[in-house]
Amino acid sequence: MQDRRDPIEKASDGSLDLYDVTTWETRTRIDRLSSILWQVIAGSARIAVVLVAFLLLLGIGGLAALTDPQTGVLTVLSAIPAIGLAVYVYSTDVTSREPLSLLVATFLLGVLTANFAAILNGALRPYFQLLGFVGSALFFYLIVGPVEESVKLLAVRLYAYNDDRFDAVLDGAVYGAMAGLGFAVIENALYITRQLPNNGLDLGLGLIGVGGGITAVRALAGPGHVIYSAIAGYYLGLAKYNPGNRGPIVVKGILLAALVHGTYNTTVGIGTGIISLLTGLSGIAPYLIYVVIYDGIFGLFLLRKIQRYRDAYQQAHAPPADGSEFESEMTEFE
Repeated sequence: MQDRRDPIEKASDGSLDLYDVTTWETRTRIDRLSSILWQVIAGSARIAVVLVAFLLLLGIGGLAALTDPQTGVLTVLSAIPAIGLAVYVYSTDVTSREPLSLLVATFLLGVLTANFAAILNGALRPYFQLLGFVGSALFFYLIVGPVEESVKLLAVRLYAYNDDRFDAVLDGAVYGAMAGLGFAVIENALYITRQLPNNGLDLGLGLIGVGGGITAVRALAGPGHVIYSAIAGYYLGLAKYNPGNRGPIVVKGILLAALVHGTYNTTVGIGTGIISLLTGLSGIAPYLIYVVIYDGIFGLFLLRKIQRYRDAYQQAHAPPADGSEFESEMTEFE
């Protein structure tokens, strides 16, 4: 990476005081005031984003969906596969266990930032519907994929990314997975709310019987969000430790995640139909087969990236080979 130092600092042997010449640190009162003001501005911007996201959540009925007992039960059930996948990604972190506070905060921010995607998707969808299938494909690739993967990364960037405990590239995948889980939970809750009949179901078998099909469909959709955002999150972690190329790396992660996301949305209907024709299966079974195949392929892609990191980490921390010191001593007498 390019050495980003002024020529004076490069040539100095460290004996010169270069404060306010080519280097800077907090020394004076105005320095301290400037630091405080910057922290307030940066913190206020984050708070403003979270507040707007929360107001959007209220506006689209997301909070009611999460607090309604019927929707809550079905949402929890629908989130089980995504939760399992997020926990697995968490367990692959070979460096250190991420703190629960950061994981929960990222999950909640994933719930909140999802509302930006809901508003943008809803506002732009009508412009693509006139073009039929081509319009739908363009909508998925140009709007849904990039927007949803960007807002999930925003959930990581708002808090966990700036924390000192985000201290490894692989942490990006872990927090990306948590943001994807939060996104999947609120999406499932909103979808179930719109589909669930308003006929006073109890919390027993009646609710499960009516909502079981809806829950199963949403349960299959959830893991995809975890996979896509974990891929993008991995590259966010890579960007944190390559500041000279931060922008292109983040864009690469979003492009990959958005491409996988958009392809799923575009092909899921066609793929399910083809499987149904080939197998003679009906109902949810062809959809289940397609999702398992699709998520399996790109889940494997994610796991291979994680495994490469784990292998490199273990090699870098491996102790010297046995006998290497003894062999070095022997060569001195040859």
